[in-house]
Amino acid sequence: MYKLESQPFISKLQTGTDDFKKNKSSMLGMLDEIDTLLDEAEAGGGPDHHKRLAARGKLPVRERIFHFLDSDSPFLEISSLAGYKSDYPVGGGAVAGVGVSAGVECIVFANDPTVLAGAMHFYSVKKWMRAMQIARDCRIPFIQFVESAGGDLRPRGGMSSAVGTTHFAESGRQFYEITELSKLNIPTVTVVFGTATAGGAYQPGMSDYNIFVKDQADVALGGPPLVMMATGEVSSREDIGGAKMHAEKSGLAEYLADDDLDGVRIAREVMSHLNWDKEGKLPRFQIKPPLYKQADLLGLIEPSLKTPFDIKEIIGRIADGSQFEEFKPLFGPTVVCGFISIHGYPVGVLGNNGMLFPDASQKAAHFIQLCNKRNLPLVFLQNITGFMIGKEYEQDGSIKKGSQLVNAVSNSDVPHLTVIVGNSYGAGTYAMSGREFGNSFTFLWPTAKIAVMGGEVIAGVMSLVRRGQAARKGLKFNEKADAEIVKNQQIGHDKGSVALKATSVLSDDGIIDPRDTREILGMCLSIVNNKEVKGSDGFGVFRL
Repeated sequence: MYKLESQPFISKLQTGTDDFKKNKSSMLGMLDEIDTLLDEAEAGGGPDHHKRLAARGKLPVRERIFHFLDSDSPFLEISSLAGYKSDYPVGGGAVAGVGVSAGVECIVFANDPTVLAGAMHFYSVKKWMRAMQIARDCRIPFIQFVESAGGDLRPRGGMSSAVGTTHFAESGRQFYEITELSKLNIPTVTVVFGTATAGGAYQPGMSDYNIFVKDQADVALGGPPLVMMATGEVSSREDIGGAKMHAEKSGLAEYLADDDLDGVRIAREVMSHLNWDKEGKLPRFQIKPPLYKQADLLGLIEPSLKTPFDIKEIIGRIADGSQFEEFKPLFGPTVVCGFISIHGYPVGVLGNNGMLFPDASQKAAHFIQLCNKRNLPLVFLQNITGFMIGKEYEQDGSIKKGSQLVNAVSNSDVPHLTVIVGNSYGAGTYAMSGREFGNSFTFLWPTAKIAVMGGEVIAGVMSLVRRGQAARKGLKFNEKADAEIVKNQQIGHDKGSVALKATSVLSDDGIIDPRDTREILGMCLSIVNNKEVKGSDGFGVFRL
């Protein structure tokens, strides 16, 4: 390994101030709330459902995953709070995440049979699709632990509302994605622990390797009642979809497992014979801990996000040895760009110290092009309220130079890892590589807020619109009523933009503890290097 030559960042963060202590207390309170929700997600359908599962000799979904992964290896769970404040339990009735099995990094998607018997719905399908997208984009094997009653057919929101309507024709992309992974030479492995009926039968049907648990797996397009109704034929579940039948007669199962643990054991054996090699690179630089404590990140951000902070204080705490070579520090200072390494992996990092002015946009676009030329992954640290507006900035080319930045982000081919630590508003979200810009991973801090604009601003804009309407109609403007509307709009808008609200609909890969940011980014850099990291050969037309 090589030694990184850049100088260490010198922190100016005052950790003994009252403001720091208040910020830290607020952050810890948010993390306590998240921990409570994570416990709720782990509980799934509740103790009664877990007892019924155990009575049938079955393991809970997280124990299946635990035994599948290598001992003491980390598991990066994805979208763990999906479905928060929806009609479904927190977690969405499924678990997804990246871990290591038999020395191979892979992504696991698993139905939780304690939640609606593992039935699929809007949140679990979206989590499933995200898991396959990670497998495709990062080139890692895809493993699914199947135990699902099929689609949730009840008349409620999400996927179930489409059943029986013309919208059904727009469903099924998940089956396309499974077989596409195989086409791309990305292994797909399925362990069936229980029921997999109707569309769920295609999960193993489209997979490279199938492991069925004896006397538990039940894989069929239609169960005995449906067969009876459709054909008049009387048959048993074992005859139609039993594990032994599929292993001996249909050939759908390659392996017949005695029980859950045996199924997991066989899955690990399959992982060990994949002969899987990473196409990317190993860490290049010496791995050195930062000079500053990760716990310092807890008190950095004031929860209302109205108090500025230096994004370099985060960079100095995620970088190896806190070493940071800043790029163009005197030009466009509201966007910070530079070179660091994280767990030995060299990366380019961009962060916000204010709005995107024209010079900042131009600098960031230049930096992204350089990183693509050098095949360097990009880490984006978002705290952005948007692009600067006004006569002076429009005349300086705010749109033109901002478009250069969006162009650079859009056409960049190196992996993007985005962490939203504060504001993420308007087109600034896009310019700093928002979720829909091909990110490999996107995470939130509990302080994150994502919206078109801040609640105070949007409520004020709507107030000005109402004033203009009243003036045009010659009506007297009701100041008191308008003030109440502004207050309620701001409260409602701010509630809708918080991190928990965003992550509940899977707009990201999850909320993380700020203290874990460096470790998570290190894991992600290892994951994205399963694929060759190669920069873009070209960009769209830049308006110069």
